[in-house]
Amino acid sequence: MPPPRSLRNQPPRKSSGSPCFPVFPVVKIFALLLLLVSSVAQAQARNWRVKDFQDTISIAADGTTLVSEKITLDFVGEWHGIHRTIPVEYPGADGSNYTLFLKVISVTDEDGKKLKYDSSKSGAYRDLKIYHPGAVDTTRVVNIDYSVRNAVRFFGSNSGSNNDNYAEFYWNVTGNDWPVPIDHASAFITLPENAVGGIRAQAFTGAYGSKQSEANVEVKAANVMFETTRPLPMRGGATIDIYIPAGIIKAPSALTKLFWFLGSNPILFLPFFTFAVMFALWYSVGRDPDPGISVAPQYEPPKGICPAEAGTLVDDTIHPRDITSTIVDLAVRGYIKIEEKVDTFLVFHHKDYLFHLLKPREQWGSDLTPHERVMLENIFLGGTETQLSSLKNRFYTVIPIVRQDIMSSLKSKGIYMLDPESANGYSIAVGIAIAILVIAIQVMGWMNLFYSVPLLIGSAIVSAIIWWLFARQMTAKTVAGARTRIAVLGFEEFMNRVDADRIKRMPPDTFEKFLPYAMALGVEHHWAQAFDGIIKDPPSWYVSPNGYTGFSPLFFSSSMHSMASDMHQVFVSTPRSSSTGSGFSSGGGFSGGGFSGGGFGGGGGSAF
Repeated sequence: MPPPRSLRNQPPRKSSGSPCFPVFPVVKIFALLLLLVSSVAQAQARNWRVKDFQDTISIAADGTTLVSEKITLDFVGEWHGIHRTIPVEYPGADGSNYTLFLKVISVTDEDGKKLKYDSSKSGAYRDLKIYHPGAVDTTRVVNIDYSVRNAVRFFGSNSGSNNDNYAEFYWNVTGNDWPVPIDHASAFITLPENAVGGIRAQAFTGAYGSKQSEANVEVKAANVMFETTRPLPMRGGATIDIYIPAGIIKAPSALTKLFWFLGSNPILFLPFFTFAVMFALWYSVGRDPDPGISVAPQYEPPKGICPAEAGTLVDDTIHPRDITSTIVDLAVRGYIKIEEKVDTFLVFHHKDYLFHLLKPREQWGSDLTPHERVMLENIFLGGTETQLSSLKNRFYTVIPIVRQDIMSSLKSKGIYMLDPESANGYSIAVGIAIAILVIAIQVMGWMNLFYSVPLLIGSAIVSAIIWWLFARQMTAKTVAGARTRIAVLGFEEFMNRVDADRIKRMPPDTFEKFLPYAMALGVEHHWAQAFDGIIKDPPSWYVSPNGYTGFSPLFFSSSMHSMASDMHQVFVSTPRSSSTGSGFSSGGGFSGGGFSGGGFGGGGGSAF
């Protein structure tokens, strides 16, 4: 039977005989204290330290350095091995990178038995994960033998005396990244025999940047002995610095230095890689076939090729002059008449052009190409007369259609195997692929390409230029297309070099008939100059505001050039976007300049 409503949710009644303490909270606190004590005890029972760190280093006459590290480790508790990290990337000259070319020879235990290890690159470090299973309350030895090709640095100049030239072996024996103390460290360095009497040495101990020298350094013949006099603290290391006179170690050749520089800065291979990839792409899909003919003067344009198409064929690009030449070509063919108008207000003059449609739409013939039909339809939207100025901020929407129609017409005529749009797609895809590959190499840690920012920027710029140069040549024509282009170039050659005798034998309408082609090819000045003084009658399709007192083809071509410039500005003009925002309101040398942790080598380690 449930208790009465008045007794529900009430605290339990206390006994009057003895006090009642809360049992469960006390038990929980006691358990937490036991867990904490147990954890502290386990932490104290499981630790490790470096008991001894001994290096034996041999420097050959060519500068190759063999390093044998004997690391004695004292383990308390259960451990499985250590990490030995050695820095291999250093700042180089002028913002470049300097890579220490290190090769691991062997990793063994105190008995010379091989130990399993994993070697990987971690940032600027070579990380050796060395397995030493069953290390429980024991002392173990890890022997690491490796070679370094370029640990000796050379100073001075070839023109200087031997006193000015010297080499230096600046080596961080233990590294400054050990999270435990190092009880004792020593090193024995041997140099070529002819180093006797010339070498000097100094040592530094302590945290990174320390200039303390709690160590004994002794030079005997061609050998250097080094030994610490006090334990090294956590994150403390020992560095040896040896001065080597000129002539003891053979300096690397210029070619070797170049290989080292390239190996230290792999980003420099990016332009070569870009060149190889783009060349392969161009060679496979972007080459024009051999047309089998050479450029020779042609007295008329290729049959079935309009001015805009001829201009596009020369460099596979649709220029503004290719589009504006179409207006003149339509006028020459009797579709429109162009009337130049000049409005004068006080001393100000404003020039405009009035286009008259001479052929109504029902009379448009099959000779009109798609892009010509589009231009006529959009120029004369409201009737048979249109001022050029009225097309401003409106005709820009037609230009992409015109470009597309010109290119489609050339493709339908079998001019291209790989048209410019597809070629651009290939080039952009390859450029993106190269960029993704570079980023992937960096992100995945396969290679660090971003050590040197100046070299990264320089390599990227050179690669972009190489990409751009190949992208411009990626378009591939068919044999017929290549021959048509040769014919266009031959016609351009004719218009550039036409002589008066040939002009006199040509039909009277030759000048204006081929003027649109000259405009599309950019040679209208040469074309008009050849006819100056020969052609006397002005074209009927162009009306000048002042009439013609004496017609000059040269002056007329200048007028056409000016009109083409005005048309281009109108055709590409776009309405200005509003910028008012929303309508709603809203509120080295060897002179004591070293320090502990300096030089090559070093790094540190950890246990696992």
